[in-house]
Amino acid sequence: MKAKSSSIVIIILILFLGLFALLFYYQENHISLLKSYKCGDKIGEFNGVAVYYNDDATCKGRNLAKNGYNLGLKWQCVEFIKRYYYTILNHQMPDSYGNAIDFFDKKLKDGTYNKKRDLYQYRNPSTTKPQINDIIIFNKHLFNAFGHIAIISKVTENKIIWVQQNVGLQVKDSCEIRKVKNNWLIEHSRVLGILRK
Repeated sequence: MKAKSSSIVIIILILFLGLFALLFYYQENHISLLKSYKCGDKIGEFNGVAVYYNDDATCKGRNLAKNGYNLGLKWQCVEFIKRYYYTILNHQMPDSYGNAIDFFDKKLKDGTYNKKRDLYQYRNPSTTKPQINDIIIFNKHLFNAFGHIAIISKVTENKIIWVQQNVGLQVKDSCEIRKVKNNWLIEHSRVLGILRK
């Protein structure tokens, strides 16, 4: 009987810790579990640039800067990084169209200039360590033919955190990084590389 009671206590403790971790995650990302979100609701920000909710059903149209520069489709991942670069880094890409996967030119060598984006491109792994404001590019996969793109918001010796748009309510995500010989490896199976101004 004591073993059964101990098992129940352990299960309750695990459930409690899981609920605590979930609440902590939503608090960290400034997301309310009680709110019903709709297209265009602000769900986070980085350096004062808002991250908007995209429900993929009612979000329609293209977001343009005041000068007519194409920021992208509302509120896709590409729109956030282009709006961020335009607002914070005063950067307009020569090729202002394309899906996330199109931002990475697989023909370019590590550390070379990506003319279409007017940025330097670094492969994964690279001799160059990721840094804040880098654009991180994720490859496509079975359920997403367009890839994904985000902005690196924090870098430590062994971890990066990025801010993203159009992944439901998940504003932030992270993964480990490590130095392998002379290269920095971003330990995420779909990361192609980074772009940097």
